[in-house]
This record gives sequence, structure tokens and C-alpha cells, in this order.
Amino acid sequence: MNGVEEEGDGGGDQANMRILITGGAGFIGSHLVDRLMRNEKNEVIVVDNYFTGSKDNLKQWIGHPRFELIRHDVTEPLFLEVDQIYHLACPASPIFYKHNPVKTIKTNVMGTLNMLGLAKRVGARILLTSTSEVYGDPLEHPQTESYWGNVNPIGVRSCYDEGKRVAETLMFDYHRQHGIEIRIARIFNTYGPRMNIDDGRVVSNFIAQAIREEPLTVQLPGTQTRSFCYVSDMVDGLVRLMDGEHTGPINIGNPGEFTMLELAETVKEVKILTVENTPDDPRQRKPDISKANELLGWEPKIKLRDGVPFMEEDFRQRLCVPKKA
Repeated sequence: MNGVEEEGDGGGDQANMRILITGGAGFIGSHLVDRLMRNEKNEVIVVDNYFTGSKDNLKQWIGHPRFELIRHDVTEPLFLEVDQIYHLACPASPIFYKHNPVKTIKTNVMGTLNMLGLAKRVGARILLTSTSEVYGDPLEHPQTESYWGNVNPIGVRSCYDEGKRVAETLMFDYHRQHGIEIRIARIFNTYGPRMNIDDGRVVSNFIAQAIREEPLTVQLPGTQTRSFCYVSDMVDGLVRLMDGEHTGPINIGNPGEFTMLELAETVKEVKILTVENTPDDPRQRKPDISKANELLGWEPKIKLRDGVPFMEEDFRQRLCVPKKA
């Protein structure tokens, strides 16, 4: 798959699992589909409204007898028979979630309520992809799962940050009140093929700008840090969490920490243009993954310098810009 093969057989050993993935036409969701479809015992159902996802990400599976694609918005109820639910549906890029903040918070709150209602009706286990954004602009570094966060409840990013915090609350309330089997992954910055090219996130921005031979725009001061997890590692962590025995929340991310200026240099040695920072942008972001390592036996394998070329190759194909000889 796009140059890097994940480990594992595509899921646990359960027989004939019907697995629902909301947001399955998106970046991480489509790679999760690939992983789960490799296990011939799985039937995979994808639900997506294509707000940020694309059918192109799933083209290899359309028409496959074990695969079903449904156009549906998770803010509306859904009636299906499934064994597991991976609930990924939500715009994750600031450009998209700030474009329609009310829709973003509805997706996080009503969408999660609807998926929990479905899990309750059919007795399915449900995994929520929460986010490192629940930690806000953290006062603790690196971030452990026990940290409650430092989040602005009325900022321009709050629809996403607070939306995911409410989604986590709903998951645990359903777990305690109704006995629903839940799993919560707090996912950190993820990159790889199929990311939206102009989604405003830093890795995709830098690679697209480098391919177009534009200056790389680094938000001031340039010393803010992020950690970047390659998508195959992320998917492996999600599957291990779903098939394991721990509710979470568990951080899934790569603890390798880079400043924005260091990342720009990893992508390409070109001119760097500094621009003003956006409000509420966290200064530091790095997961403590000791829980994932201890409870799931998981750690990322792909280093940033090894993953970026696969993403660049994918972007070049989509932008129709061949690599210079």
C-alpha cells in the first residue's frame, strides 16, 4: 500500500466480522478500510457524506462483494447490523472545521450520539478517534492520557477541540450507563498518501508547496513543535486498540518531535516564508505513548524521513507534476 506495508493480517482473528467505518472515505479511514479488507473474514461498510472524504480513496474496493459504501451523514440516525464501529467521521483539518464550525460540533456530538445509539441497539463495540486537540495548548509535556488539557472553550478551534471532548464524555457515559464496549484513541498528527492536498495541515502544505516550487510558509515563531505518525502505523494502533481489552483513552502517535522549521527542512531545502500564527495554535504537541506500548504492544515504526517520500510521490501523481530527473 503506497510503498509501506503494514504488519498484521488486517484485524483480529474473529470470524465473519461486519465492521462499520464512519468517515471511511477520508484519509485515515480509507487506509483502515485497506487494512480490514485484507482479512477475508471481514465485511466492511463505509459511511461518509464526502464533506472531506473522496470515493477515489476507496476505488479499489467499490464493487467488491465484502465491501459496501453508503452516502450518509452521521448527524442523522443509521440502522445497520454490525459487530464493530470505527467512528472516524469528522473534518480534522482546521480549514474544513473552521469553514463550518456548527456542522463540525454537530458531527462530533450528534454523530457520536447516533453511533452510540447504533452500538447500543446491536451490541457492537465502538471505537472513537478522538484527538490530541483535547489537550489544547498543553501545560504538560509530553501529554499523558491523565492530563485534562488547557482548551479555550470559545475559540475558533473550539468546535473541534471541545466537540471531541464532549464525544469522549458521551462514550464513557454510554459505557457506564448502558454497558457499551468502548475504545477511545487520541490520535496525534498523522500524514501519508491520500491526505487532502490543500487541507491546511502542515505536512501536506509543505509537500504541496515544495512540489509547486513555492516558498514553504512557516507560521511564526517556527519553534512550535508537532510529532508526525505515518498512516500505516496509525491504522495498526487503531486495530490493536479495537481488538484489545482496554477502553482507553490511549494516545496513538509518534513521539518524535519536530519544530516547524525542522519539518520544513525535512521536506525540501527551499525558501521559507514566515507568516503570522493562527489563534489558539498549540505551541507543543508530543504524545506520551507508554500506555499504547504497554497495553497494546504498539509503537510507530516509520520515521518521518522515510514516510515523507511516499506522500510526495502520491501528491506528485495527483498534481500531475513529475519528479525532475
